[in-house]
Amino acid sequence: MTDFEAIDALLDSARQEVPLPPAEERRALREGLNLSRTQVAQALGVSPSTVGGWEAGREPAGEVRERYAYFLDGARKKLADATTTADAPEQPVSDPEEAHAPTPAPAADADDDVDTLPVPQPCVLCGQPAVHQVAGFAQHLDPEGCGTQPSATQPPSLETPGSTPTTHRLTGGGVKVVPAGRRLKTADAPDLIGRAVAAALEAHAGDVAAATAALVKRAIPDAMALLDETRKGGRYDVIAHPWLPDVLRKQSARGPDQIWEARPRWTRPELPPGQHEVTALDINGAYLSALKTHLPIGQLEHSTGGRHDRRRAGVHLITPPAWEHDAVLPNPIGSRDEPGPLWVTEPTLRLLLRLSGPKYGLCDPPEIHESWTSGATENLLEKFRTALRDARDRAIAEDDEVTLEYVKAMYSKFVSTMGESNYNRELYRTDWMHIIRSQAFVNLWWKAHRAYDEGLMVVRAMGTDELHVTGDWRAVFPEGRGVTEVKVKDVYTVGDPDPAEAGDGDD
Repeated sequence: MTDFEAIDALLDSARQEVPLPPAEERRALREGLNLSRTQVAQALGVSPSTVGGWEAGREPAGEVRERYAYFLDGARKKLADATTTADAPEQPVSDPEEAHAPTPAPAADADDDVDTLPVPQPCVLCGQPAVHQVAGFAQHLDPEGCGTQPSATQPPSLETPGSTPTTHRLTGGGVKVVPAGRRLKTADAPDLIGRAVAAALEAHAGDVAAATAALVKRAIPDAMALLDETRKGGRYDVIAHPWLPDVLRKQSARGPDQIWEARPRWTRPELPPGQHEVTALDINGAYLSALKTHLPIGQLEHSTGGRHDRRRAGVHLITPPAWEHDAVLPNPIGSRDEPGPLWVTEPTLRLLLRLSGPKYGLCDPPEIHESWTSGATENLLEKFRTALRDARDRAIAEDDEVTLEYVKAMYSKFVSTMGESNYNRELYRTDWMHIIRSQAFVNLWWKAHRAYDEGLMVVRAMGTDELHVTGDWRAVFPEGRGVTEVKVKDVYTVGDPDPAEAGDGDD
């Protein structure tokens, strides 16, 4: 091949990226057709959170970019055709009956999160088949077609607007509902975890070890699917791939970023004279409990100065205060030898601020130099956490080790792969990873403080889930396998016997 032929081949193989409309228009086009992110994601072969990232400004690449551009172009044309039809002059009504036909219900607002169901499901209001769902609930969009509307032979309901619906509407084939936090959900809501476990056991002919290995292997994509399911009807959109500042980026291929997670590796420097029986307690579901923490919702914004806004969350450059209680309690920022400023996460900063307040007075306030924060909520992952916790509790009650190992892999890998990881391409939130990990460390620190406050002697605090104490710990912590309980990991003896007792034994 000549040089010119090589150049021609290169030009033939080169392709320019298909242009895409701005991020805000991408979302507007989808919502203009009353399509959910899930529907678009299924058509394009990606996850709903990936579509959310594109609508937040992330750029797709390769073949999926061309498919997404094709969808957006088609959506634009379809909306333009609909506008043209709406502007056309109204045609006279030829059939007298058509003049009295009911007016179709207007499409729900985009904020109502209307989805078209592939298979009709019982309407949450009347129990009859409906082909749409609103905020995660199957429901008729047209009031005329909903069985809850009063008929000519049925007296109107006595309920006032905004009152709690009475149960007489749900008799005779109605839809059962169960509490789900502040809201309700249908009792037959999909159990993704239970379905996956049943399918794995069936695929491996009941082989527990093989089914467990298969489930653990797919824990990351299954956790993301569960997250998408629990985010339906959520108040906030999750930005899966926001821009992140350099402090949250690795300084080298194998090196860490600049965030200090305050991981404790603390051992009490000296014990009282004598022999002590030490119990090593295992904190159940440390990362699962830590999913309830203040997470930044949007893209992080920079600020300077010493003021902390409790409505926001992120990472902060601080000079930590001196800690004078290392003889009995671990330092809240963990084991750190170097003095000076360091970047800490939201849970660590809130812990230091609380300990410096009038209730505890254990240290001075930290000095805040600068911050990267966004508006935050403590309940962003609450439905996700609750689904995993409930599945874990059921597995323990039913002695179901397959589900237990599967759920453990889901939440532990979810946390560990949401940073710069090749194993999870759907969620890139290094800030969340550090914050959740730090919250687990903070939770362990508060357990150590509670033990100390209740008269136990704290001997060691390690990582996120290990606390060594002496004394009657069962009077302080409930024992069990639940996420609010602890279990015994080890019992050992340390120290020398009392010399007086040893002498009495020699007589």
